[in-house]
Amino acid sequence: MAARRISSLFSRSFTSLSAKSFTGKSSGLGRATCRYSTAALSIEEPIAPAVEVNHTQLLINGQFVNAASGKTFPTLDPRSGDVIAHVAEGDAEDINRAVSAARKAFDEGPWPKMPAYERSKILWRFADLLEKHNDELATLEAWDSGKPYEQAAQIEVPMITRLIRYYAGWADKIHGLTVPSDGQYHVQTLHEPVGVAGQIIPWNFPLLMFAWKIGPALACGNSVVLKTAEQTPLSALYAARLLHEAGLPPGVLNVISGFGPTAGAALASHMEVDKLAFTGSTATGQAVLGLSAKSNLKRVTLELGGKSPFIICEDADVDHAVEQAHFALFFNQGQCCCAGSRTYVHERVYDEFVEKAKARAMKRVVGDPFKGGIEQGPQIDSEQFEKIMRYIRSGVDSGATLETGGDRLGKKGFYIQPTVFSDVKDDMLIAQDEIFGPVQTILKFKDLGDVVKRANSSHYGLAAGVFTQNIDTANTLTRALRVGTVWVNCYDIFDAAIPFGGYKMSGQGREKGIYSLQNYLQVKAVVTPLKNPSWL
Repeated sequence: MAARRISSLFSRSFTSLSAKSFTGKSSGLGRATCRYSTAALSIEEPIAPAVEVNHTQLLINGQFVNAASGKTFPTLDPRSGDVIAHVAEGDAEDINRAVSAARKAFDEGPWPKMPAYERSKILWRFADLLEKHNDELATLEAWDSGKPYEQAAQIEVPMITRLIRYYAGWADKIHGLTVPSDGQYHVQTLHEPVGVAGQIIPWNFPLLMFAWKIGPALACGNSVVLKTAEQTPLSALYAARLLHEAGLPPGVLNVISGFGPTAGAALASHMEVDKLAFTGSTATGQAVLGLSAKSNLKRVTLELGGKSPFIICEDADVDHAVEQAHFALFFNQGQCCCAGSRTYVHERVYDEFVEKAKARAMKRVVGDPFKGGIEQGPQIDSEQFEKIMRYIRSGVDSGATLETGGDRLGKKGFYIQPTVFSDVKDDMLIAQDEIFGPVQTILKFKDLGDVVKRANSSHYGLAAGVFTQNIDTANTLTRALRVGTVWVNCYDIFDAAIPFGGYKMSGQGREKGIYSLQNYLQVKAVVTPLKNPSWL
């Protein structure tokens, strides 16, 4: 399948319907007053989602059960802050129950002993069910996370369906090697499943991360205990039910909703978990790695934060670069680990780019995720909302020019105006920290040596974008940038076969593609003497 371009659905222009003015702090470069208009904001009473929430319990050993403590917690609608449902709150005791079920399923159950082709068929049936229930999954995802329904229904759920089919295809193609030796020995390697895999997923792409984690783990024959993010537990529970409907044996996949300090920490430190995969913030990733090391030295893969440079060279197609830079930053409300959040623009095209980037942000359509044509919904919750607003205030206070946005939208929910800063310097917090919101920062550079040094100065190294019409420039930058993915004249091109992961403090290991299988396999060497061999 050709690589899927997430941006294709959202590369539109919309008519601005309202305008306001904002007097921002002068940077000393001639832009003291910033005027902005918000685009077609439709924040009225939230539209009622066309789905019922039927799964709010923990999934342990193939059954939906209450938490051992009997506790629940509310999952909230980001459009209003209202409660969607009360979900079982798993803690250490529930993690113990889930790990015991996963251990028994791996040690005694049929899954790892099942012919690989039979595992493949179950995953294929699961993909068919995902396709059949596309709209319900997308509705739960949009309701719980605030992302546009069209994004979930037309892009994300089809992507996870494709990814599960990709790993279904891998299930019966995992094998070892025959290795020549210097003596009379037959040497082979076996690629064996690791065992019980613990997996912790984030709130920004709940279903995608669910699929990225369980796909390779199950294809390799492992059992899984997966903890959802407390902000977005609903879609993974629904998808897990479909996987059991497809024929997954009990105990192979267990899903626990709960909080990081209790359920997450218990999973990371559990002595019967053989491998851990985590996606989330760098700070939490460091804690997870520490807990894993202090317990049983379980193998850990981490997909963490980013502050990805988006580099626009002097020969770039500016209009195309503006649109792609806008998408690279604002997609998913800016809540994307690989967001192009440091926009470096060559000084010769800087002013033109800033004006066009500002105009594009002012046309962005913000509103209820269930309304057609919406590009941006609310942020996930009040905590994230307040964090983003603090960064916006920091940008103004540090002397960056606020070109547009900078305030909340509406009185209800967690909506933020699409925000653009120019005259940004590398030492400003908005240029260094992962904001994780709809805030574009535009910096100026002089030459390739200058921008490479500045782009690589970050602690992060997840992704980068390069926009140029010169192949030599593209080759220079793609090799010089210390990141896990470089998109050239495009951005956010994802495919099941394309590996994804970071350098430096953006993580370790790779998701997706053939490389992800290595995370869930052990390599065993088997050596047997040969007597009077005809050949060696």
